[in-house]
Amino acid sequence: MAHLLGAEGLHLEYPHRVVFDSLTVGVDEGDRIGIVGRNGDGKSSLLGMLSGLVEPHAGRVTRRSGVRFGVLSQSDDLDGSQTVAHAIVGDRPEHEWAGDARVRDVLAGLVADVPWQAPISTLSGGQRRRVALATLLVEDWDVIALDEPTNHLDVEGITWLAAHLKARWPRNAGGLLVVTHDRWFLDEICTATWEVHDGIVDPFEGGYAAYVLQRVERDRQAASSEARRQNLMRKELAWLRRGAPARTSKPKFRIEAANQLIADVPPPRDTVELKRLATARLGKDVVDLLDVSVSYGDLEVLREVTWRIGPGERTGILGANGAGKSTLLGLIAGTVTPTAGRVKRGKTVRLATLDQQFAGLDKIANDRVREVLAREKTSVAVEGRELSPSQLLERLGFRSEHLSTPVRDLSGGQLRRLQLLLVLLSEPNVLVLDEPTNDVDTDMLAAIEDLLDSWPGTLVVVSHDRYLLERVTDQQYAVLDGSLRHVPGGVDEYLRLRRQAPASARPATGASSPPPTVPAERSELSGAARHAARKKLASLERTIDRLTRQVSTQVERIAAHDTDDYAGLGPLVDELGSLQAQLAAAEDQWLEASDQDS
Repeated sequence: MAHLLGAEGLHLEYPHRVVFDSLTVGVDEGDRIGIVGRNGDGKSSLLGMLSGLVEPHAGRVTRRSGVRFGVLSQSDDLDGSQTVAHAIVGDRPEHEWAGDARVRDVLAGLVADVPWQAPISTLSGGQRRRVALATLLVEDWDVIALDEPTNHLDVEGITWLAAHLKARWPRNAGGLLVVTHDRWFLDEICTATWEVHDGIVDPFEGGYAAYVLQRVERDRQAASSEARRQNLMRKELAWLRRGAPARTSKPKFRIEAANQLIADVPPPRDTVELKRLATARLGKDVVDLLDVSVSYGDLEVLREVTWRIGPGERTGILGANGAGKSTLLGLIAGTVTPTAGRVKRGKTVRLATLDQQFAGLDKIANDRVREVLAREKTSVAVEGRELSPSQLLERLGFRSEHLSTPVRDLSGGQLRRLQLLLVLLSEPNVLVLDEPTNDVDTDMLAAIEDLLDSWPGTLVVVSHDRYLLERVTDQQYAVLDGSLRHVPGGVDEYLRLRRQAPASARPATGASSPPPTVPAERSELSGAARHAARKKLASLERTIDRLTRQVSTQVERIAAHDTDDYAGLGPLVDELGSLQAQLAAAEDQWLEASDQDS
């Protein structure tokens, strides 16, 4: 594959630490690279150096002549006086951009609900982010670097973005670098993963699931100081293999190795035992919403919603931005009063909410973390053993030096983890999480999920992080057109329902918005291609199973054959080589077919 860009001997340091020293990496045609690592380890700095936005103190970054490099940073540089239309398509004539299929697709996927002639200065933060992303994607680029592109996107938007990036270039063309904490997104689009840690970059083949498998193997061979981290990732791998159906279709040649690594790892959580404990603490009545409606003036947000939340239930809430998810959480928490119907709460309910605004932390902003913990409980039960608040904080990624840090000086991710700790120490039996993944890196997401796995209570989660929803909840509901609907098929069923929804049920684009529509035959062809790819995958999996059995049988025949009979061994070895070649070819075909199955 042709080389697109490379970095050699990069050195970057700040007054308090060295970020990278003598770093060498490269990007080739066809690379789709996800960049992961702890917050503060240098992911954005690496992206900045490769894109030219950050100047290294030593070393150099080279690009192939003529390579066009597009960048989406975490903060946009949009001109507030410009309109949305001018920011995205500039001065191009309408017939030109409207006739471009890529532009129409981007507009429909990202800004269909944003007024076309609205000034940038009047948009919300989420709308500005989507306009900035659309401005980048309507142009032609050889390499695209995205820093947290899924921020402010809902599940539909993230799904659209993944599909767009997968189809943007031919298989062995273009280059993509993406920093994100959305693990489903990483698994969906990436063919390689770079882990940034301790001033170096470790490359891994494949997306997030493949990265976890390889990292578990690396950690298995590491020193004993890595034992805690290893066990956490082994549990993560166990869920990847046993949990969401979307992750069970991985190459057959990896499954045996994965199964051996997780042979002694228990299921993520004992659902029966947790429900028994939850019933003992809660009783039978938790929160019942009975024919509840909520309106703000003439705007009806929720309509005749009935939902009986049972003890020990773990529920994820899906819905587009503005659909009414936060209103639904407010009804459960008691901060929103219904305009019709009633909300009934059990007498033993102790409810706690983890919101997006870090509520409650402003009161302790001047206190040190140690002082905050000293006022809390001396111990809390986790997985059948007692942990002190300090031990629990360490489990959530805090080091001993953080205990002396004032709360106001903590990073966004540290604040989120401290907020979760304080919520758990209050011993609620009903926990409501509103976008808990904000500002948290992939390692800490795994630690938080591990902690929630053993929490015996009723859990309600609102999140656009598809991976988290599938990991910590057992059922999903969707807010659709003001109603609450159970979706047994999870996120995939929700997306199908959204695609089937009539235009009147979707956000209006307004008279000043463009009509960016995709031809109907395009989606039909996509569905037909997807069906054909899945049939091919099933056929190839049967072929791989058959060839794997034949290889094993042939190995046994060779082992049982007389080692002195060279004439007889020759044909057996030749046949084994032929079977192994067929198996390798079938595995390559499986990988190609899996890329087409989107």
